[in-house]
Amino acid sequence: MASIKKLDTRKFKITVSNGYRPDGRKISKARTITVPRTVGGRGIPQYVAHEAEEFEKQVRSGYSEDGEMTFQEYATRWLGRQTKYAPGTLGFYRQSLETVYPMIGNIKLNRLRPITLENLLAELRKRTWRGRPIQESTVQKYLTVVSAVLSDVKKNEIIEKNPARMIDLPETAPRTQVIPTDEEAHRFLDILANEEDPYKTFYALAIYTGCRRGELCALKWQDVIMNGDESILTVGRSRSSVPGKGVVEGTTKNGQCRTIYLSEDMTSILRSYCYLKMREAQENGFEMGDYVFTNEKGKLMHPDTFSRHLRRIYDQNDFSREFHLHTLRHYFVSTMLHNGVDKQTVAELAGHGDTGFLERTYCHPQLQLKRQAAKVHAQTVFDFSGRESESA
Repeated sequence: MASIKKLDTRKFKITVSNGYRPDGRKISKARTITVPRTVGGRGIPQYVAHEAEEFEKQVRSGYSEDGEMTFQEYATRWLGRQTKYAPGTLGFYRQSLETVYPMIGNIKLNRLRPITLENLLAELRKRTWRGRPIQESTVQKYLTVVSAVLSDVKKNEIIEKNPARMIDLPETAPRTQVIPTDEEAHRFLDILANEEDPYKTFYALAIYTGCRRGELCALKWQDVIMNGDESILTVGRSRSSVPGKGVVEGTTKNGQCRTIYLSEDMTSILRSYCYLKMREAQENGFEMGDYVFTNEKGKLMHPDTFSRHLRRIYDQNDFSREFHLHTLRHYFVSTMLHNGVDKQTVAELAGHGDTGFLERTYCHPQLQLKRQAAKVHAQTVFDFSGRESESA
């Protein structure tokens, strides 16, 4: 609420506070007004109250010092303050913002309107990827990043509303994942048995734990606790290839650690691999390193190496061209859901912040199960009905 200080009979100072700046300083704006002589003495309080109300509306709608900042300037600072995201995620945010800067970067925060962002989307829809127009879902991903920045602007009370959330967007095709059948998964594991390490162990962990590529690449031996026939894996870091920065290590995608229990079979694979790395270090005269997945010289391997090697396995064994390294993670999640594991547990094992992503992304396997259930139910009902009519 505005505060009013009387300076003279017809002179008043109006001050409005409007939250805090990103650096913690309080945002306030002041204006001094003089009541015109045409306003009688009894009308002065009403006139001042009206001016205070109008001035407060201006300040609340972004008429502040930070509201004059450009979108690019604020977004750059916003990126610098993000610490909970994995390097790969931050790299995606940075790349997306650099794409939209030429179109909205120089616009002041308090001048951004929904129509401005609608024009941005129209320009993005003209872009192509490998000769084809980019998908609507990709266009809307750019808007999602812009919206994240503007939500922070709103949170700091620099603008009153987030214009990115005031746009009517067209429907996008529901996102579904290509998931191997059980038969394909078993055939892949049979092929994997003949692969050399570290690839065999890397892909086995990927399909048995659902870990992301970067999480496995950042795995250290200290993160593995072997206890008899079982072992416990702590996943708390990720190594990602970030454009312009090379391979960077940081937190997991959601910034949280998670614990995964490994079965007897997976523990046996991991223990054999550990003995192999110990023998390699001893025979080649170097000390065994901290990281789990290294080459024969004990050096860290680039994350892309595992993706390229798996692509060759897929191609040589006639797997779908739509399969990739992340497909192993999809199989893990869908298998868990199919076997009745509750969504919250699956989300925690997979490193998702909540169950929403599972419900949006893995809906079609669930629908397939429901379709099978409906067929079984219908067959049971009709069989019962038939027997009943015969006995009648």
